[in-house]
Amino acid sequence: MKVNWKQKLSSRKFWAAVVGFVTPILIVFNVPDLTIEQVTAIITSGGALIAYMLSEGFVDAKRVEEGDKNADTTSSIND
Repeated sequence: MKVNWKQKLSSRKFWAAVVGFVTPILIVFNVPDLTIEQVTAIITSGGALIAYMLSEGFVDAKRVEEGDKNADTTSSIND
């Protein structure tokens, strides 16, 4: 089974699951609360940044693809 990492990394559910997995491990190892909050904030903000970058990349790729199609149509009309 092939994992679609682009889709996984842009999923809010995935990042919530990562936080839900890491936080209890930090608690078990008696990591101070402030550190747990900081780690959670880093994971959450990192996930949001990755999701944003992947989404923008997808939108930009579609825009270029549509621009190429429009350029082909325009050039054939002008010929």
